[in-house]
Amino acid sequence: MADVPAAAVARAAELRRLIDYHNYRYYVLDAPEIADVEYDHLMRELQELENQYPELITPDSPTHRVGAPPAKAFGEVRHGIPMLSLDNAFSDEELLDFDRRVRERLGLERVRYVCEPKLDGLSMNLRYEDGVLVRAGTRGNGEVGEDVTANMRTVRTVPLRLRGSGWPALLEVRGEVVIRRQDFEELNRRRLEQGERIFANPRNAAAGSVRQLDPRITASRPLTFFPYGVGEISAPIADSHWEVLQRLKDWGFKLNDQLERVDGVDGCLAYFRRLAEQRDQLPFEIDGVVYKVDDLAARDVLGFTSRAPRWAIAHKLPAVEATTRLLNILPSVGRTGVITPVAELEPVAVGGVIVSRATLHNLDEVHRKDVRPGDTVMVRRAGDVIPEITAVVLDKRPADAQPWEMPAQCPVCGSEVMRIDGEAAHKCMGGLYCPAQVEGALLHFAQRKAADIEGLGEKLVEQLVQRGMVRNVADLYALSKEQLLTLERMGDRSADNLLAAIERSKDTTLPRFLFGLGIPQVGQVTATQLARHFGDLEPLMSASEEALTAVSDVGPVVAHAIAHFFAQPHNREVIAQLRAAGVRWPPVERPQADAPFAGKTFVLTGTLESMTRDQAKARIEAFGGKVAGSVSAKTDYVVAGESAGSKLTKAQALGVTILDEAAFLALLEAAGA
Repeated sequence: MADVPAAAVARAAELRRLIDYHNYRYYVLDAPEIADVEYDHLMRELQELENQYPELITPDSPTHRVGAPPAKAFGEVRHGIPMLSLDNAFSDEELLDFDRRVRERLGLERVRYVCEPKLDGLSMNLRYEDGVLVRAGTRGNGEVGEDVTANMRTVRTVPLRLRGSGWPALLEVRGEVVIRRQDFEELNRRRLEQGERIFANPRNAAAGSVRQLDPRITASRPLTFFPYGVGEISAPIADSHWEVLQRLKDWGFKLNDQLERVDGVDGCLAYFRRLAEQRDQLPFEIDGVVYKVDDLAARDVLGFTSRAPRWAIAHKLPAVEATTRLLNILPSVGRTGVITPVAELEPVAVGGVIVSRATLHNLDEVHRKDVRPGDTVMVRRAGDVIPEITAVVLDKRPADAQPWEMPAQCPVCGSEVMRIDGEAAHKCMGGLYCPAQVEGALLHFAQRKAADIEGLGEKLVEQLVQRGMVRNVADLYALSKEQLLTLERMGDRSADNLLAAIERSKDTTLPRFLFGLGIPQVGQVTATQLARHFGDLEPLMSASEEALTAVSDVGPVVAHAIAHFFAQPHNREVIAQLRAAGVRWPPVERPQADAPFAGKTFVLTGTLESMTRDQAKARIEAFGGKVAGSVSAKTDYVVAGESAGSKLTKAQALGVTILDEAAFLALLEAAGA
């Protein structure tokens, strides 16, 4: 590093130390000491130093956690000590037999065990040399696994360098990679919104995330690694399994909160009963409990069979899957108008709960699984998640079973049902009228970027709808103080403030009004473009699909959605009621063809110091430009502030012009801002 300034070497080392410390506090101890933005600044500074001086990059650099370039294929990892499976106990009697065999072989009356949840994830072997992570391999067939080192470096609970001291020169740490229930649900929700295939269960999500050829995808997934033992090791580190785990904790690993050391098989059974009762409340899915003889010398005496250790056993919990008959598939309309196919089932016990309904997510999933009314199906229940159908028993399918299709009209309001190209979901187009969507429509209309009705929150909207005071957004303008005072937690001042906010909302702008209507595919940017192009509401409402496509960035799909929204008589009726109630806007200023940013599309990413993103957007639009939400080949500029994310990466790949904050301000100044 002769050419690297000493100050840069020292600062890089300090940054690595600080980032590692704060990463450990956040992901392992769940006790952060600094805000996320401060952490991001530290990471950004280290990245910039390493970009300037590549010689500073070390194998344990925390910058590796953002993900390396994609690999073409996984290499092989051969395990020096095989990763064996465990024998199973499916009843208390089988566990008692296991304990009897252990005691007889050891000549003991009572054995101490370590109990741990059997996590439903992907088994992993991490190899450390001189305290630095050098290789990560999946279990595979027990002898040979896949080399996923680049991916596992992105998992925040995997130390890139062991903490503390006293670790052996060679240490293999074995454990399970898992994903939390709530993270799994959020991941599947996002995949559904993006029209992607959902994961069947958290285990598949964890395994699929680790086995990505692009480590950057793994880095974006909320994975957790829990150690459960060691493999190859150059020197003993403890006399008991419990002490081994505590040493791993000292060296930076996150232990599962449910670990427990007990005396005798009665302690094992008590532990099993407790976890069985808490199963649905645990943050991670489990399919059983593992008991391990704690004394390592005793393990040497017990040894192994050809496929499993004699000193450990898995006690399996009751299955969370069951077989039943699908009676019917019903379309359920959500608060945003999305129609979800829901399976009506013959009631069946699944994981101790009677299940009679299961989600089918969307029409694509119905067709992919080929689920039909009358089918015999496998139903899975994961925690408190709505049960779902995982498979069809085809050899039990009735001869007259017919494929299910989405209805053409909303089952609640009769409005047209339409699938927007590029989306997996079907939607009811009666957004302003449909009773099933009233609460969602009200909250969307009242938000700050639309009507901006301060104080109209979720709880209040729920009361207004349930009591029949509001059937659509126009009814808000007919509310009286007397009506409001009948609501829970509503006093004189609160009622006056809400009515004043509703009155103020009558003075709006056409883009805000259009956005507030909740037209499918019409966000803030498109609403602004529509207002500028047509100048007022009436010509927009009467515009043909062909005329709509003349608007910047309005293609056939969006044009179809807009035209169909305004074609619904119920939507037109609510709009007329809003106008009659006094909702108004000033004339729209049409952009000049020679405006400085006319025809230019900007994308904003990261945080700007001199202004908010909304302020930046307003200044761009004031000069005839457009601000889009995603980067494409048609994007002219990407404005990249601090902590810019994937949009910056995509812009770099597409060769789009990138402006930092200084360049952006210079462009505004040149335009006359």
